[in-house]
Amino acid sequence: MNQFGLIFHHIGLALKKEQDAVLFLTGLGYEIGEKIYDPKQNVNLHLCTHDSAPFIELVLPGEGDGPLTPILNKHDQLFYHSCYETNDLDQSLAAMEEAGLRVIPVSPPTPAILFGGRKVSFYTVTGFGLIEILEP
Repeated sequence: MNQFGLIFHHIGLALKKEQDAVLFLTGLGYEIGEKIYDPKQNVNLHLCTHDSAPFIELVLPGEGDGPLTPILNKHDQLFYHSCYETNDLDQSLAAMEEAGLRVIPVSPPTPAILFGGRKVSFYTVTGFGLIEILEP
């Protein structure tokens, strides 16, 4: 374990279209999970898993404007967040702050369909970028 109580889970890839990413990841030996629409986040998601490589979450827009709109207005695809699991969200956030990191909440803990209702929340860690934290 580390001082923040975080364990790497996946990296998020925002995409306008999934076809080429699926083709590439399949060629690398990834298993592409079924597409799931998450209405709370207004995104379509695939969790791509591999026996010996980091998991990748394909994140595609839902209906109309959503959280990906600013990213996909500038890029066709972009790795834009990393996700970490924690057993204690408050403790992890406090440990990052105590270490001198500025952690800015982006979205509160919300049940995520892709993870069976486990809560996810997003934060900007100044000097690092956007992180997602997955709770038990």
